[in-house]
Order: sequence, then structure tokens, then C-alpha cells
Amino acid sequence: MQAPPIAPTFREALGFWLRLGFIGFGGPAGQIAIMHDYLVDKKRWISNSKFLNALNYCMLLPGPEAQQLATYTGWMLHGTRGGLAAGILFVLPSALILWILSVLYVSFGHLPAVQSVFDFLKPAVVAIVAGAVVKIGKKSLQTPLHYAVALLAFVAIYLLDIPFPLILSGAMLVGVTKYFVQRENSTSSATGLDTQKSGPKSSQNEQAAYLIRDDTILTARPWTFKNLLQNAGIAALLWLAPLLLLFAYANDFAFWKQLSLFFTKAALVTFGGAYAVLPYVAQVSVEKFAWLSNAEMLDGLALGETTPGPLIMVLAFVGFMAGYHHVGNLGAATLGLGLTVWYTFLPSFLFIFAGAPFIERHQANPALKYILQFATASVAGVMLSLCLHLAAAVLTPQQEVAWLPLAWLLISLVSLQYFKINLMTWIGLSVLAGLSWYFIRSV
Repeated sequence: MQAPPIAPTFREALGFWLRLGFIGFGGPAGQIAIMHDYLVDKKRWISNSKFLNALNYCMLLPGPEAQQLATYTGWMLHGTRGGLAAGILFVLPSALILWILSVLYVSFGHLPAVQSVFDFLKPAVVAIVAGAVVKIGKKSLQTPLHYAVALLAFVAIYLLDIPFPLILSGAMLVGVTKYFVQRENSTSSATGLDTQKSGPKSSQNEQAAYLIRDDTILTARPWTFKNLLQNAGIAALLWLAPLLLLFAYANDFAFWKQLSLFFTKAALVTFGGAYAVLPYVAQVSVEKFAWLSNAEMLDGLALGETTPGPLIMVLAFVGFMAGYHHVGNLGAATLGLGLTVWYTFLPSFLFIFAGAPFIERHQANPALKYILQFATASVAGVMLSLCLHLAAAVLTPQQEVAWLPLAWLLISLVSLQYFKINLMTWIGLSVLAGLSWYFIRSV
């Protein structure tokens, strides 16, 4: 039996959250893959089933699920300060990089060197995500019914374009039904459940190898109604503070209020990930508010794809261009980006700090465990869909096969899966390969 690891210091965890903020490419699937590889497989700080239960909760929420998962797992390791550190560092590097790229965009135009880097980096991310899909699928799909739910989830989102919240709700309904049917028919126990056979539960020996396991009770901040109200009150004050400052000092408060309210609303309707909300943001910001042009919106999407962190960070580019066009200087553009980031991600912290203690308090509930098992099965199908969409965008960007990304994808798969090269090392090598290729072509 493998002994559990020593609890990480806050500084040690902080180092990982900072690195994740700079290497979290590939959208939520790639970011979740990196966290799973490090937190579960490499460090054994969190068990697989504990990680997946946290992921299931985050997938139910509006907003960027990978950033919320980082906040949740940081909270599990070091309480509120751990959640804040993980969530903020997940966002901050991406926001700073996008700010730099946005300044360069309005000042100098396109950056071919960056595109060259991502000709290599994106295929590497596809390989990482593919490995994660297989790994998570092996651990979460334990019965034919789990496989069926995963397959239906994949078909629903990939072929039928059904919103993910509906898919997840359907999977949970299957779990509820299965739970009550099995409880009714079982005579072996009071609950009628054998979680070792019916879900993605690790064996007791496997659980013992992790620091935070299924039976770990996290009491850093237990859930109470009083704490819920306190969290909501703090979030309300943090939401109101920038508006009060703008009201007192901004020349055009109406514009800044409109921007702040719009991105708050966008943050609360981002069910299904960034791709679900971007058409809405593009339509309103371009056609209704005229903050930027269609061409600039497309350029913003390209810049967002070339930065680490959540893809929803594209909204920060919209805020940047809104401030830039409305006032006409980089200071206002920077303020627009900052407000957009603030109001886009603030709700995510509230959802985690208010909801995670509730999930942990009820983690021993057999019905909840059973429901989350089937939610996890649907997540496996959805991650496969994300992987295929990402692969299509990388390998066939103009309806023709891009041979260079394809070659690097195959090299990445062999390097990561066969030679077991460290994931972060391979990301760094991909960046170097992209820069080298750019300079070779420039000679």
C-alpha cells in the first residue's frame, strides 16, 4: 500500500498555480488535463474521485469551469487563501498577456512570431487532452450504463449541439433513477449501493495513497447559512466598489456602468463554456453597442486562442477595445480590460466559496455520490467532444489538412504517451520549436 504524500506547503502549491496560469493552453479540456496530471497523478494531493466530484460541481455552474476547478482544488488544499491564490493566478497571467497583445495589436498590428509558436503549441495541447480523455475515461466508466451515458453525452453535444447543462442534467437524472431503482431492489444494505462496482470509486488501497480522499472532511470553512450570506455580502461589496469609484471619478459614468453591467450579465449566462457565450457577446458588443468591428472581434478571438488561461478571457479584449474606441487612449482601454476581467470572474469565486463547503458537507450522502458518478460519465463524453473540436480547429483551420500541426501532434502523442516526457517540459519544447521554426522561415 502506497503511503499518502506529505501535505504541500502553501508556497509549494502557489508555485504550481503560477505555472498553470502561464501554461494553461487549450481551453478547459487542456487546463483540466494539466491539473489532473499534476494534482492527482504526479503529486497525489487529491484522489481521482475527489477531483472528479469537484469537476462535476464546477461543470454545473456558469462561468469558466477550469478556473472554478482550480479555485475549488486550491480551497481543498489551503482553505480560502488557497482558493483565492489558485483562482487569481489562473486568470492573472492570461489577463496580463492579453493586455500586452492588445496594446501591440492597436499599436503595431499582427504578430507572426506568436502564430508560429502556436502552430506547435496547439497540436501539443491536443495530444495532452487526448491523453486526459483516455485516462479519465478509464477511471470513471465502470459499467455498461456509464459507457452508454458517456456515448449519449458525446452524441448530444458533438452531433446535436445540445447545451451542456441539459446533458449534465440528463445524466444526473439517470443517476437519480438508477439510485432509487437499485435501492428498491437491493436487500444487501440499507442504501442498496455498491459503489465499488457501480461508479468511479477508487479502491481503499488506491484512496490511501492520496492526501485528500473521499473520506477526507474539509473543515476550513464549514457550510452554514450564515457563511453563505457572508460570502454573498462580500461579493456584493466587491461588485459595487468599482462602480462607486467610477461614479465619483469617471467623466462618462454611463459608459462604464453599461460595460460593467453587460459583462456581469455575460458572466452569469456562460453555461456551456466560452463558445456558448461568445456569439452573444459578439452580437451585442458589435451590433448594439458598436464597441468594436466584426474584424476586430475575429482578431480578438485569435488573440484569445494564443493566450493561456480560460478562453472566456476573450471578453477582456472586447472590454479593451470598447475603452479604446470610446475614449481614444490606452489608459481607458486598460481600464476597460480590467473592469471586464473583474466582473467576468468575480461570480466564479462566489460560486466556489459559497458552494464548495456545501458539497463537502454532503459528500457522504450516497444519493449524491451516485448522481455524481453519472455526471462524471457525461463529462468524459463531453471532453471527447472538446478534444475533437480542438483537433479540427488545429488540423483543418482552412478546410484543408495543416501538415505541420499534424506532424507535431503525432510527435507529441508519441513523446507524451510512449516516452512519458513530462507534460510541462513538452509544452516548453513546443514553444521553442515554434520560435525556431519562425526564425528558420525568416532567414
